[in-house]
Amino acid sequence: MSTSSSQPWSAPMPEPQFDFMRRLLAAPSPIGFEGAMTHGVLEPYVEQFKPAEWALHRFRGNAGSVIDTAPGNDDALSVMVIGHADKIRMQVRHIADDGKIWVNTDSFLPCTLVGHEVSLFSEDPESPGSYRVLKGGTIEALGAIHFADAEVRSGARGLKAEMMYLELQIHGENRREQVEGLGIKAGDPIILDREIKRGFSPDTFYGAYLDNGLGTFVVAEVARLLAERGGLKKVRYLGAAASHEEIGRHGSRVLAQEFKPDVVIGVDVAHDFEAAPGVADRRFTPNRMGCGFTLAVGAIVNPYLNSLMQEAARAKDIPIQFSAVGRDTGTDAMAAVLASVDSAATSIGFPIRNMHTISECGHTGDVLAAVHGTVALLELLEERGITAADFRDNHPRLDTATPLALE
Repeated sequence: MSTSSSQPWSAPMPEPQFDFMRRLLAAPSPIGFEGAMTHGVLEPYVEQFKPAEWALHRFRGNAGSVIDTAPGNDDALSVMVIGHADKIRMQVRHIADDGKIWVNTDSFLPCTLVGHEVSLFSEDPESPGSYRVLKGGTIEALGAIHFADAEVRSGARGLKAEMMYLELQIHGENRREQVEGLGIKAGDPIILDREIKRGFSPDTFYGAYLDNGLGTFVVAEVARLLAERGGLKKVRYLGAAASHEEIGRHGSRVLAQEFKPDVVIGVDVAHDFEAAPGVADRRFTPNRMGCGFTLAVGAIVNPYLNSLMQEAARAKDIPIQFSAVGRDTGTDAMAAVLASVDSAATSIGFPIRNMHTISECGHTGDVLAAVHGTVALLELLEERGITAADFRDNHPRLDTATPLALE
């Protein structure tokens, strides 16, 4: 299957890879603190298999990482595949006299947060640069149905972002002072506390922060498979785990500017639109979980690169679903153009459900399809000796399109 499929694609994920994915997604790496995932989980994993001539790059302004299979080889075709390591988070914004910690909800729907356990990370006021983690709190809004007005109780009106607070069960006198005495202050990040688990249905999994530890997983697994095959000679793979994607894709554009790759491929979660409730009238492309990875069409996507990706996947019977995007892919595929770097770009992903909640769910087959589809593309580029000049000279000419009509 090489195009959108109506049948699920079975691809169980071996337990060692699933365990690595679990550890990646569990790493506490809210926006701006990506080091737990990149330096704490990704890099030690890569060190287990990378050849001595490969390099791992770090950066001054953020905790991104880049796996480099041919450092210094500027003659090779450079392909940067980018997942992002940052997680959406809440932030402390106000500590009240009653001990409640009012929070910013960032990119979460407020109604999805109530009752969930979280972890709060706070800098030690006695040792700046050292952080402590606080567990045992939950995110709340109304306190009880009995305190909600009639519209909220009936469902006619929902929760607002400004209603959300962290409940630490503080009691007694001087409750605000008790909280402040812990060193908690405005801006401290808070993340959801749930590791992924295998799901009820075959080849599925669910939990928090599939967005976008899964992209980082793809980056690492592509590198592992390349190492197993003995590497590449004509293609330089740059496997990037970027920072700050959730607040503007600031990290990936820095990486693009640093390396100026010939090709950029953003890897991120996508939506299972077919299963999305209440959106049938919007006529989204009916991508679905379990039917392969998604390939973006539109925005700054390079048609020649997309054609190579399709050809490579078709040759390996790897299923692809197409994702229509407008002005912006919404992913790190935009990194080069946002950094004013001339790169051929595309965006791939995997349809998930319940995005930006504690119960995101996905299909291992889609993730593995993205991994093996990317490896297949790199092998095709290697075998054909594709160069940067090929991307300059192979822009499709619609003025030479062949007439098509119904027979």
